[in-house]
Amino acid sequence: MNETTDSDRRFPPALADLAGTDIDHADGTGIDFEPYDAFAPAEETTDWLRSWTGDEGLDGAAYRVFGQDGTGGLAALWCVRPGRPLEEQPVVFLGSEGAAGVVAGGLSDFLWLLAAGVGPMEAVEYGATTGRPDPALVRLAERHATTPRRPAGEIVAAARAEFPGYADDIAALCR
Repeated sequence: MNETTDSDRRFPPALADLAGTDIDHADGTGIDFEPYDAFAPAEETTDWLRSWTGDEGLDGAAYRVFGQDGTGGLAALWCVRPGRPLEEQPVVFLGSEGAAGVVAGGLSDFLWLLAAGVGPMEAVEYGATTGRPDPALVRLAERHATTPRRPAGEIVAAARAEFPGYADDIAALCR
């Protein structure tokens, strides 16, 4: 497991703004994502990761959990790029039933993914690359994103191309 040397746990402004934005689940046709208003505590992240994988030797230092889906799957910044700010760390999803994957190369691309109507759970568990765009999430991305807007499928494909072994590496940790 990759570890981070960055102990920064300050919540980025884009995530704080996201926490105050209503995300419409639309009775199952929208995005199933509940953003937090702060990162989950480090100890809680470690406990969850150990329980999820069955490996008591792991710690959650490389993850900053910032939201979940309705089943308890977690979205997190994966601090794998040493010395880079949290906003430039990839976004991953760890599903409640064992699915895992990289969904965006950074927070900016994640905001565009949401704006396109695709959540982290939908991208990983269902392979969704299109959704119903949400005007409020588009405005949020326009305020905070530092990358150009592009289709959700391109965002997910680029992130997975950069980190091709993530899902397999996580699966190998599970007992």
